[in-house]
Amino acid sequence: MPNFSGVWNLKDQVQAIAAGRWTGVPTGELYAWGSNSSGQVGDNNTINKSSPIQVGSLTNWDEVASGRVHTTAVKKDGTLWGWGANNRGQIGDGTVVYRSSPIQIGSLTTWYEIASGEFQNISVKTDGTMWTWGYNGFGQLGNNTVVDRSSPVQVGALTTWSKIAAGSDHSIALKTDGTFWAWGGNTNGQVGDNTVVRRSSPVQVGALTTWSQIAAGGFHTVSIKTDGTLWTWGSNNHGQLGASTVVNRSSPVQVGALNNWSQVSAGLYVTVSVKTDNTLWAWGRNNLGQLGDGTVVNKSSPVQIGALTNWAQVSSGDKFSSAIKTDGTLWAWGYNGGGQIGDNTVVRRSSPVQIGSLTTWVKTALGPRADHTVAILQGSSN
Repeated sequence: MPNFSGVWNLKDQVQAIAAGRWTGVPTGELYAWGSNSSGQVGDNNTINKSSPIQVGSLTNWDEVASGRVHTTAVKKDGTLWGWGANNRGQIGDGTVVYRSSPIQIGSLTTWYEIASGEFQNISVKTDGTMWTWGYNGFGQLGNNTVVDRSSPVQVGALTTWSKIAAGSDHSIALKTDGTFWAWGGNTNGQVGDNTVVRRSSPVQVGALTTWSQIAAGGFHTVSIKTDGTLWTWGSNNHGQLGASTVVNRSSPVQVGALNNWSQVSAGLYVTVSVKTDNTLWAWGRNNLGQLGDGTVVNKSSPVQIGALTNWAQVSSGDKFSSAIKTDGTLWAWGYNGGGQIGDNTVVRRSSPVQIGSLTTWVKTALGPRADHTVAILQGSSN
């Protein structure tokens, strides 16, 4: 895996984290908040939290992902942890027992990347192998079956997997050669192979080797190429593909003609992205203010959120989003019925509001169906 060393400012750190290129300093404290019905916040109870609370006291959390009602994380030592709902084996501890605080999954120390969908997880190890577990009713685990798995199972034997993302019923990944692969539910064309046929093992999307960044929404897929162009496919009933229509697409379609997209995330029916000039953009469903543009009107093409040029990383979940600015502050907007925005209220927000006053947030992670927020705060000991 790449290892970029040296002294990076916070802006570069956050952007590198979003791009999966940072393996250095900013591990830290893990915080969570929002809906907690299944213990997904990780504080050993099932009470909703409307502001960030620290999960334990450790300062060595490195990667984190949130599913619909579960959380998965990797520590700096390469160990894998999970908690929350486990009815489909999504925690990965070999049981279907719910956990309201982090539990280690196995004893290996080679876990690296992690992504969580609605009820499934994907991980890439340091050796480039890919592993999945949880719900598999649509083949989203990619192991050529539709059988749930309550512990990690390897997908094939390849050692060239690089980046991963998980949607509601489909999963996607990039290989080190820049090719794009997808599998799982495909009713809306979200796999991208120009069909609506369910796939229970990875299939290549086209033949290009220029894919760079990926995101999986509820039932749509988003990717940025190495040339900075943005591409989408899958469900488009709320305009979440950004193609100025509400027509589903079963293969990649370019969003506009710009080539300055740098980071992207996809929620249930929305897409949010940051450009190279650090402006923030969003499109798709907006009935609860989840686009952040101060309205509740759906948008079928990208709209800029405010006029600021200091956005670094964004993550979108189930009807809400969170983001980190280049100054390390944390912001959120959209639905807030479970306190998932984190501003100590349950008031819906249709434009970004700052969460607390800290300036050392380095990562926020939301799955496309997540109703809770997880984030890493750089600790003073790192």
